[in-house]
Parts: sequence; C-alpha cells; structure tokens
Amino acid sequence: METPGGTVSAAVREHLRQLCLREFPCGTGSWNKSRFLPRTGRTWRELIPRDEEAVSPGEETVEALLGLVRSPHSPWALLEGSSAEDRFLRELAIQNPLMLKDTFFYSYFRSLRVVDKQVSLVDKDLLKFLNLEELVLSANQIQEIDAVNLPPTLKVLELYGNEIRSMECLCTAPPPRLQHLGLGHNKLLGPLESLYVTFNHWPNLVSLDLSFNDLTDLQGMIASLSTLRRLRLLVLQGNPLALLPYYRGFTIDSLSQLCVLDDITVSPSEKHQFRGLGRSGDLLARQAQLVVTIGNVKGVQDTSVLDPEPGPQGPFITYSYYVTYDFVEEEEGEGSEYGGVLAEIVMPSPSAEQLAEDIPEDVPEEVFEEHEDSAESGLSSQSGEREDSLVSGGSAPLPGVADSAEELAKLRPRRDPRLCPSPGTVLFSTVRKPWTDVIPCSYEMQHTLKDLVPLKAFLLAGTTVTIVEEKILSWPAVLPPVDVPLPAKKGKGEKDKKGKKEKDKKGKDGMDTAGKREKEVAKEQKGSKKKELPKELRQDPPILRVLGSGLVVLEPLLAGEPLVSEVCNFGVIRTLETDRLTSLRDSKNKNKRAKKEKTKPAAAVYDGDYQPQPLTVEVQIQLNQCRTAEEALREFAL
Repeated sequence: METPGGTVSAAVREHLRQLCLREFPCGTGSWNKSRFLPRTGRTWRELIPRDEEAVSPGEETVEALLGLVRSPHSPWALLEGSSAEDRFLRELAIQNPLMLKDTFFYSYFRSLRVVDKQVSLVDKDLLKFLNLEELVLSANQIQEIDAVNLPPTLKVLELYGNEIRSMECLCTAPPPRLQHLGLGHNKLLGPLESLYVTFNHWPNLVSLDLSFNDLTDLQGMIASLSTLRRLRLLVLQGNPLALLPYYRGFTIDSLSQLCVLDDITVSPSEKHQFRGLGRSGDLLARQAQLVVTIGNVKGVQDTSVLDPEPGPQGPFITYSYYVTYDFVEEEEGEGSEYGGVLAEIVMPSPSAEQLAEDIPEDVPEEVFEEHEDSAESGLSSQSGEREDSLVSGGSAPLPGVADSAEELAKLRPRRDPRLCPSPGTVLFSTVRKPWTDVIPCSYEMQHTLKDLVPLKAFLLAGTTVTIVEEKILSWPAVLPPVDVPLPAKKGKGEKDKKGKKEKDKKGKDGMDTAGKREKEVAKEQKGSKKKELPKELRQDPPILRVLGSGLVVLEPLLAGEPLVSEVCNFGVIRTLETDRLTSLRDSKNKNKRAKKEKTKPAAAVYDGDYQPQPLTVEVQIQLNQCRTAEEALREFAL
C-alpha cells in the first residue's frame, strides 16, 4: 500500500492543502464575496475585484485579512520556517484568490522544496512545472530516479540524505542545463560511479557535492571530474577516498580550474605546494594513516591505602593502571606490525552481563579474568573463558558454592562489556603504570589501513576510551609443612644465642654492638626475602576494574578536521578518606620530594572545601595529511 506523499506531486498537493489557500482568511467567502464580479461576465472579468468602497457591512477589508496572516500572534499565521513562496501565495489568496488555478501553479513555481516528506518516487507529473529551475528532494526515501521525469529546465537538483546507490539512473536523460548536483549523504559505492560524472552527462555542471558516500577510487574519480570544464566547486569529504593523506593535494593539482574544495577556498600557495602531484597518482599507496596519542591520566584513586598489611601467608597486592581504546582491525592483522614497544593488544573474550544477584557480597561487581605475561612482554591475546573463579581476597573457593554445574556457572566472574571491542575492531592498551597523582601514559600508536570503507564506518561510530585498574594478588609458594617454620626458628635461635654470648662477654657496650648487629642481620634477611619474593610467589589472574569509560567522537575527521583532541572526563571517583591516607603515607617517605611536602602537615592539604580532581585522560587522534607534493611522494610512494 502506497503511503501518502509517496510521490513528489502528491507531496506538493498536500503542502498546498496545508496552506489553506481557499479557506478564511484566504479564498472567497462571506468575508469578501461582494468584492468580486459575478461569474456571468467574461472570463477576464473574473480576475477584477470590486473597489474597496463596494465592500458591504460585515465583510473584512483586504488590509484586515492580510493582518491576520502576517501577525505572528494570529491563529492564521504561517508556521515558523515557511518559505517566501508560501507567504506570497497566502497573500495572493487574499488579494486575488481567483488567480489560484492549476495552470497558475504550474507556471508560477520556479523552485520546489519537498524535504522530509517520505517521498520515494519522482513521478511524471513533475513535468507539468514548465519553469522549474530548482528541485530540492532532500531527506526522503528515494532509491532511484527516472531522469525522464525531471523537467529539462532544472539548474539545481539536490538529493541529500536519500538512499541512492548509483548515479546511473540520473544519466539516462540528465537535465542539460543543470549547474549544481547535490548527492551528499547517500549510498554511492564502487569505482564505476566515476563513469557518471563526465562532461558527456553534465556539460554545464559548476558545483558537485558527493560528500559522505562510500567512494574509494580517488584516481578514477578525479580523472572523470577533470572532463567537467566548468566545475568550480567540489565536495568529496566524508568519503573513504578523502582519508588518503594526499587527497587534497592530488585533487587540487589534478583539477586546476577548481576554486573551492570541501568548502575551503583553493589558494594559489596550495596550487604551488602540490604542483606535479596529479601526474604521480599511480605511484602513491592507497592507505590512510592515523596517529593515536594518550597523555596523562589524572584523578585516579589510590586504592592500595585501603588494603591491610600483608601477613606471612600473603596476599601481597600490587596495582597498576592503563588505558584502552578500540580501533578498526586491518585485514592482515596488526599484531605483527607493532612489536609491543609502545602498546599491547588486549583481546578479551566476548562481553557478558554482570554477575547475578545471588553472588556473595565479597565478590567484586566488575571482576573478570584476563591472562597476560607482563606489561613489557609485547603483544598478547587470548580467547575463551577460564573455568576458575576469582575472589577479591585471594584464591580460596567462594563460600557456599554449590556442587551443581549451573551454580558454579553463576558464580564464575564475567567480563566487563566496556573492555570488549566491538565487532571488526581490536582493543589496544597502554603499558601498565603504577599509581601516581598524575600517571603519564606517554603512548603513541600509528595505524595504517588500506581498507577505507570499514575505517569510515569506524570513524562515524567513534572509539571507546577506558581507564582500567589491574589488581594482582600474590601468595607464597606452597612448601612442605616441615620446611616452612625451620629456617625462621633456626635463624631466630642462632641470633638469640649469639646475642647472649656477646652480652656476657662485652657487657653493656657489647649489648649495644649486638643490637646493631641484630638489626643488620634482620635487614639483610629482609633484603634477601625481597630479592627472592618473585621466585617464591604465585600470582592469581588479574582482577580488573573499570574506573571510567566514554565515547570519543571521531566524525570531525571525516568532515575535514585533521585532529580530534579531547580530555575525557569521567567524574570524581576519589574520596576524602583515601586522599588523606595517601597524603599521610607520602609524607612519611624519605625521598627528596617527601621532605619538601613534610613542611606542611598532611591534614592541611584538605582543609576547607574538599574538591577532588575528576578522573580524566588526554586523548588525541590525528589524521595524517601531506602538506607538499614532495612529502606525499617521499612518504607514500610505492
């Protein structure tokens, strides 16, 4: 069933009906009937209104009726945003309503704007508009156009925001006088589209807008556009081909007559900088380059101050922090290119929902597993889920665990969806860093991509940036029960015996010497334990907690902006309690920085209003663009 307004002519008729040109205060009726001659006279007399003096009592004057349609407070006023043609027709319907016939409309309209009216068909009734020069059919549902139904008098044709997949339908009988063609935000795809933008089809074209389609063949498109001798304004931004580093320079040098490219005036200096690049198009690699930079992370809460001191049996807890972002995946795989010098790829299992409500309270809400060798081990990846469960306090089994497989599955920790990349993307991660008030990530990654259509889709969707806290629990290695206490007792006994002998032998002075010796021995033992700690400890799988996550909009890169720079703000996660404990701990350190801070009491740092710093991270994503022809040939020559 065809929806109302499915054709252009039907949409025009509906628009005229909504103008109420034959209803009060327009048209003819009891409010102005005496102003017009009876219809028994000659035809030309129908258009002659009576003099104003002939208006009978009870009827409205022309000025009064015009005031009703012109006043913004009148119930008969035009809707906001109405065109000049609408206002003219309403006033004409008051001054001389007998002129408004079909023949008048078809000859009067030189511009038709049918925007967002669910039009899907350009019908042949459009040919009745004999003087139509501008046709705007944007934001509709048009997939194809029979060019035979377009008036040959057209000079401007705009079809933005439709569903046109090819320009071939327009080239069967294109309007010969057309000067501007707007096909932005459609679905044009494929190298064959360049065949339909030649001089043979559009001999008088001055302006062409093909922005935000899926055109990828820059060389082929520019070769066809070079045949349009009168072309002065061109818009190609938003297409995958515009992501190439040498796009602007190559286009400017190839189309010497061009005045404006992507709404930016082509300057003489640009023409000079890119001179000769158009002849080297076949020597340039067809790939885009983007550089992702992640700077400082601020406002991270120091969670370690809330942990108890580890006992002889552990757990020994360490924290580290890193930032992740997702980026489109190259077909050949990106793991072999980066080497893990600046980053590592994290590929967790598919996302799942959080734990069920019946999970014990001591299980963290955002606990999930991820295996990695170390922060400096380069690229690492994993797939699948592990079968063991994690508890924030250690590796002991969860209390009250049932025997059935279903209950165990419910208690198994789930991955946080915010750390799982979307389909077709890879999750990148900065190197793990310990906690500081300002955590410098110092991360930079260059992404080189050849498949430009998925890259455009990714830039439209944006990337998700996430700050993660990684908590690792370490435990002493399991040793035989007999061997565990003996070394400690033996060392303690020997120290006691040695202390007694030295005390009896040397008296008071000897006692002081023995005390010093005992401290030195204890210090040596403590140092030896620290050295041997990594060898004797076993680590649980990391417990990851998402501190903040948000979307970074990358669409400006498609619209011509070379750089997206943003400070992602995830709100305040720090508390007064943890900040006081952190400040107290730092004040006791014996390094130079702590000595400077020791001059001011730790509690004084938070006197008055407590205003903690929000959790933020600095993110920049830059689209590489060549500035000269020499740079393009040097960087991207095959």
